[in-house]
Amino acid sequence: MKRLSLIIILILISCAKDEGASICIYEHILETNEPLNVLENSAFLSGSVNVISENCPIPSGAIQGFVYATNTQPNINDNLVISSGTQVNATLSGLSPNTTYYVRSFISSSIGEYYGNEISFTTEPYVSNIDYGLNEYVVEFQGIQREYIIYVPESYLPENPLPLVFVMHGFGGSNSGMISRGFNEIADEEDFIVVYPQGSDFLNLIPHWNVGGFTSGSTTNDVAFIDFLITSISQIYTINSNRIFSTGMSNGGFMSFLLACQLSNKFAAIASVTGSMTTQTLNECNPVREVPILQIHGTNDTTVPYEGVLQWNTSIQDVLNYWVDNNQCSDEPEIYSLQDIDLNNNITVNEITYENGNNGSVVKHYKVIGGGHNWFQNDDIKSSELIWDFFSMYDLDGLIN
Repeated sequence: MKRLSLIIILILISCAKDEGASICIYEHILETNEPLNVLENSAFLSGSVNVISENCPIPSGAIQGFVYATNTQPNINDNLVISSGTQVNATLSGLSPNTTYYVRSFISSSIGEYYGNEISFTTEPYVSNIDYGLNEYVVEFQGIQREYIIYVPESYLPENPLPLVFVMHGFGGSNSGMISRGFNEIADEEDFIVVYPQGSDFLNLIPHWNVGGFTSGSTTNDVAFIDFLITSISQIYTINSNRIFSTGMSNGGFMSFLLACQLSNKFAAIASVTGSMTTQTLNECNPVREVPILQIHGTNDTTVPYEGVLQWNTSIQDVLNYWVDNNQCSDEPEIYSLQDIDLNNNITVNEITYENGNNGSVVKHYKVIGGGHNWFQNDDIKSSELIWDFFSMYDLDGLIN
C-alpha cells in the first residue's frame, strides 16, 4: 500500500492593526512509488509532488524530484535527481550492483524542505558475459601459441572470489585428457574454478612441461606461462589470490613441484600424482614460505620409479624429506592404513602425514602399495577428492581456521 506524506503548513500572515487577518495554507502531498526496472546499475523512479496553497505567495527557489542514498532517510545533501510537474519520474543511473538504496520524493523551496515516504530497493548483482562451463582459449606467450581449457561452475558470481586450481597433464598428454579426472564435478559442489593448461611441444613432437632433467633441451619457460595465466584469468574472473593451487599427473606433478619451488608466493598448496622432482628442481628449489604438499604415488610405478632414477626423478622419500624440512614438520610421521575395500585390485594404501609444520602446514603422502603409474580413482583411493579435500584446508597464510 502506498503511503502518503501529508505536510500542512499554516502560515499566519497578519497585521496587528488589520482587523481582517489572512491565513496562508500550504499543503504538500508527496508520494514515492515502488521503483520499476531495477537493473545492475539503474532503476526507474516515479511518484507525485502536489502543492496546494491558499492565500499564499509563490515560494522562490523551488526544486523537486527524488533524493537517494545507501543510508536511510536521504535528503538533499545526498544524491538527488530533478523532475518537474506533479507526476515526477526519473531514471537513476550509475548505481552499484547488488546494493540497497533508499529513496524519497522531495520538494525544497524558500519555505523549507519536504519529503515523501521512503522506499528501498536492491540493484541486481553484476553479471558480465560469463562463459560458464568448459571453454577453450588460445593465447600467445613468448612468441608461442599456448592453449588452456577453463571450467567455471554455475555458482560463480563476480562479487564472490573463488579458488583457482591448475590441473596439469603428463608428458605426451593433453589438457583435454585431464578433464575426466572429475575436478569439474567437484568444482560444482565446492565452488572453485579449474584450469587445464596445455604444455608446449618438446622438440616439436611431444607435449611437455619444462622441469629440467628429462626435459633438458626445452627452451619453454612454463613457470612464467603459468604465472601469466594467473594474471590473465584474474582479469576475467574474480579469483581468490590467496587460494591458488596446482596438481598434476606424472610430468604435471613434476611441474606442480616446480611451481611450489618458484612461485610459492602464489600457490597455497600443491599435489602430485605419480610425479616427483628432478634433481635440477630439487637442487634449485627456493620457496619463500612453507608449502603444504600432497604426494600420491605407487610403489610399482615403472615410469617414475618410487625409489628414483638418476637423471630422471628423485626418490619419493627424498622429495618428502625436502618438504618436511622446508615446512619444519615433525620428522616422525603419523601412519594409517586405509581400508582395503576392493580386494581384487591388488593394492593397499598407507596414509603418511608429517604434521606440525609452520602455519599448520603438513606433508602428506598416500603410498599406494602395489600401485603403478596411474591416477588412482577407485574404491580404495579417490585421488581427485583427496586432493581437493587437502587444498580446501589452506590459503597462503597457512591452515584455514
